[in-house]
Amino acid sequence: VIMRNLPNGYTRRMLLDLLDAHGFQGRYDFVYLPMDFKTEVGLGFAFVNFITSSDADRARHELSGFKDWLIPTVKVLEVGWSSAEQQGLAANVDRYRNSSVMHPSVPDEFKPLKLVEGERASFPPPTRKIWPPHENFGCRARK
Repeated sequence: VIMRNLPNGYTRRMLLDLLDAHGFQGRYDFVYLPMDFKTEVGLGFAFVNFITSSDADRARHELSGFKDWLIPTVKVLEVGWSSAEQQGLAANVDRYRNSSVMHPSVPDEFKPLKLVEGERASFPPPTRKIWPPHENFGCRARK
């Protein structure tokens, strides 16, 4: 699923805690919260792959409208289906394993997280050379 309207100050850990507090612990196997590398804050959305479609559907219904954030904001969470290219663990891993977001220079908390039975698991190695992110990678458009 894609989660929109996350507070920009939310971290991956805060997002994981939110999911777990709502009964989804061990029910998802991939989480990616894109970050602005210059400001080191989230871009306001995240991708979460739930293990079953019923888990994803439950998350869409239970979390849509959430607004009891740990930090002050008026944002209201929207949870919807991701594009077809981002459905399933394999599709998400394939999408990011060769991405510059996986470069060793990128802080761990900015990278996608793969889980097995609720525990962190290693991403498979890249299939080609990973270049470091360019200067504006993950940055919001600036006027």
